[in-house]
Amino acid sequence: MDHVLLITGSSGIAEATALLAGREGYKIFLASMDESQCRELSARIAGSGYFIGDLRGPSAAEGALSSCVKRFGGVDAVFNVAGLSGRQFGDGPVHECSVEGWDKTLEANAKPTFLMCRAAVRHWLDAGRGGTILNMASVLAFSPEPEHFSTHAYAASKGAIISMSRAMAAHYAANGIRVNVIAPALVKTPMSARAQADPELLKFIRHKQPLSGGLLEAADVAETALFLLSDRSRHVTGQVVAIDGGWSITG
Repeated sequence: MDHVLLITGSSGIAEATALLAGREGYKIFLASMDESQCRELSARIAGSGYFIGDLRGPSAAEGALSSCVKRFGGVDAVFNVAGLSGRQFGDGPVHECSVEGWDKTLEANAKPTFLMCRAAVRHWLDAGRGGTILNMASVLAFSPEPEHFSTHAYAASKGAIISMSRAMAAHYAANGIRVNVIAPALVKTPMSARAQADPELLKFIRHKQPLSGGLLEAADVAETALFLLSDRSRHVTGQVVAIDGGWSITG
């Protein structure tokens, strides 16, 4: 298989998807700020490449895309995973959310997704070919939880990604460019360390995500992600797929 997949991020869902895709014969290119993580992950995937940079800047997004093209001769799919929780910067309920929390959360989640999408779409339009984008949202964008997860800047950043992705899907379908979104609930990743260390939250998650019996595994999310990134989903675009263990329909 010569399918080239560019993934932003190097841990959690990004790591699980890169490993799965690598086992299935994809050519993997990673883009991340964390050089040690990126190097270690790349060493586990034969023939992969990587780019180190801050994807909140347009030069890094364009640099990652051009480095991938230089390494493999092109790019077929992009999975935008990189992002963060803004709690440490003051994200919270809107009446408590700091301006820094709002700005840093939107900048770390929505902006890199926009910039990498822009770089990929420009490349495919210039090349006169199609491509596939999968963006990372969250179930919190449309199924809020007021007691434990009132992070309104985070929800806004993920809602922005959904709206942009659907608008892109409509605009570029005629060019053969597909854009979809996954919206996981709570997944066992470094970002969910707070929840993993809180017995009360773990009890809540076991109720809220009954199909998973607790936190989702990153490898389970990777299975759906790779389907949406592959030609097996070639007739699918503009969709938001919740991978939530039942979160969005559980009271």
